[in-house]
Amino acid sequence: MFQPDGYVVALAMMLITMICWGSWANMMKLTPGWPFQLFYWDYVGGVLLASLVLGLTMGSTGGPGGMIENLRQADAASIFYALAGGTVFNIGNLLLVAAISIAGLAVAFPVGIGIALIVGVLLNYVIAPAANPLLLFAGVALVLAAIIVDALAYRARGSDGSANVARGLKIAIACGLLIGVFYPLVAKSMQGAGGLGPYAVSVVFSAGGFLSSFLFNTWLMRRPVTADPPCDFTQYRAAPMKTHLAGVVGGAIWGLGMTFSLVAATTNFVGPAVSYAIGQGATMVSAVWGVFVWREFAGAPVSARQLLALMFALFLVGLGLIAIAPLYT
Repeated sequence: MFQPDGYVVALAMMLITMICWGSWANMMKLTPGWPFQLFYWDYVGGVLLASLVLGLTMGSTGGPGGMIENLRQADAASIFYALAGGTVFNIGNLLLVAAISIAGLAVAFPVGIGIALIVGVLLNYVIAPAANPLLLFAGVALVLAAIIVDALAYRARGSDGSANVARGLKIAIACGLLIGVFYPLVAKSMQGAGGLGPYAVSVVFSAGGFLSSFLFNTWLMRRPVTADPPCDFTQYRAAPMKTHLAGVVGGAIWGLGMTFSLVAATTNFVGPAVSYAIGQGATMVSAVWGVFVWREFAGAPVSARQLLALMFALFLVGLGLIAIAPLYT
């Protein structure tokens, strides 16, 4: 199977992860008015499809040790951890979107992803310590500061508020804890003699997310936690093909990033803490899309634009510190 033979290639894969995780939501922009719960069925299908394609290609080249062989020799505990990681992520991702719908992007996304960044990096470092901790955690602190400044910029822009911000904030906190825990569970599944390789764990993780959707996403369709009305599979089947395709592509984009993140994390010069931290820079990638493509800050006051400049500066410096941390162990 393909694995990076040097840090430059691994870093490129982690940056691709960051771009993918920060870009998949653009597919939702192409389906205005389409309930997220219905979009999500195509999304989780796309995640699973991407992991299978990458596992059967990049993960099955170069002789023995491919994805299929790895799945056959994996122990039950490793399979369980990977399935649990997919389930936990799935619940957290659904809660994140619900929190955004209730409290707004400026409150929910920075709180949720900020907590996930702190929890995820700490747990990943405890499970598999790698890289220089001073550089790593200093970089994480700057990226977290950038996320907070991002929230302030959205607030200064004058974004739409919510009458129930407190409720959305509680959901965002729960979301952050769940998304922060999922990657350590996946990292745990790759340890030991019977552990899964990166391509195999990506497939099992994606299967966990797909299967758990039949419980959690179906429940949210019937009992939305937002102000939106319930939806059903009749609406799903009636949607045009381009609507379904947008969801599949969105999921495939996220799934590509997840597999690349896992491949980089399994190298002896990166580790899961660094790979996860760089991937969570996706918050800033989504900000780039919002500012320069979707023009969310068109006509915003000068204070909002100044905060945006500070946000990008903090993010770039923080990302730089995280990126060089593996070089100074």
